[in-house]
Amino acid sequence: MEKTAQDIIVRPIITERSMAGIAERKYTFRVADGANKIEIKKAVEKLFGVKVEKVNTISVKGKKKRMGRHEGYTSDWKKAIVTLTADSKTIEFFDGMI
Repeated sequence: MEKTAQDIIVRPIITERSMAGIAERKYTFRVADGANKIEIKKAVEKLFGVKVEKVNTISVKGKKKRMGRHEGYTSDWKKAIVTLTADSKTIEFFDGMI
């Protein structure tokens, strides 16, 4: 079954650190666990109409959490930092947050 761009890009990550990267044309997204760098690049280019220079991915381990006497872990997930080319336009979604 073919994955769509919406299946690959789960949501943007809005933190102080990710917002600081926007000045360097770096945007951060939570992506599907099985997605590779090529799929992520194509999905971002299709969804936002930009040119992607490179993609860095990080597998984030779940944190240990407690609810009273019960312990567990949050889910593991995958993060992608997407760098746009110098001649590419910006992603409008992030422009209002700076």
